[in-house]
Amino acid sequence: MTGRWLPGPDPGPDAEVRLFCLPYAGGGAGAFRGWARLAPPHVAVCPVELPGRGTRLAEPAHRRLSLLVRALAAGLAPALDRPYALFGHSLGALLACELTRVFAADGRPPVHLFVSGAAAPAVPRTRPAVHAAPDEDVLAELRSLNGTPPELLADEELMGLMLPTLRADFAVLETYEHRPGPPLPVPITAFGGSADPAVPPAALTGWRRESAVGARVHVLPGDHFFLHDAAAEVAAAVAGALGPARAALR
Repeated sequence: MTGRWLPGPDPGPDAEVRLFCLPYAGGGAGAFRGWARLAPPHVAVCPVELPGRGTRLAEPAHRRLSLLVRALAAGLAPALDRPYALFGHSLGALLACELTRVFAADGRPPVHLFVSGAAAPAVPRTRPAVHAAPDEDVLAELRSLNGTPPELLADEELMGLMLPTLRADFAVLETYEHRPGPPLPVPITAFGGSADPAVPPAALTGWRRESAVGARVHVLPGDHFFLHDAAAEVAAAVAGALGPARAALR
């Protein structure tokens, strides 16, 4: 299984369930480095590479969610030859939710939707819009979220390379317009950080209204990027939700 969206060889050609992992703003497939060794044998962890980063750095990043979701759906379609689940953090959570809606309408829903570090789509965004703001405002937003090491933020050359992609990702988030629809026909598990300044734990409860078959909320210690320090705990909860190999094939 190769391609721009899923670079590299198939991580689990014989796995019974694929877990497509969608990154946060500015992040790439490398955000899920190490997850493969945390997953049970029947789950293949498939990090998704979005345009504008990693192996696709030369490609322009999308600036509107509808176009990005459309491209993602087409890119992942060939890999939906077996049961699959979607995991997304922050921007990735919104992408995963909208992808679920597209695939469900097409009769190919995931077996589970995992969202992390994100409020439900119906919850209005309260963070300041920075996609068209001066560079220092974009950097200040990154500092407040505590997901980028200070030495990288101070690297002007690196930030010069990454700011266009970061602005595009923030534009995807900040121009998103929620359109009410029926609850999704898949179970949802929502993860959050206990000290997340962008998505406080109370904001996670809205995900319960997004599923027609039930949703759970897991709050873990940490801020917006609790995902990295708690990777083992998140992976264990994902594995538990997907269940034994045969149970996942429902």
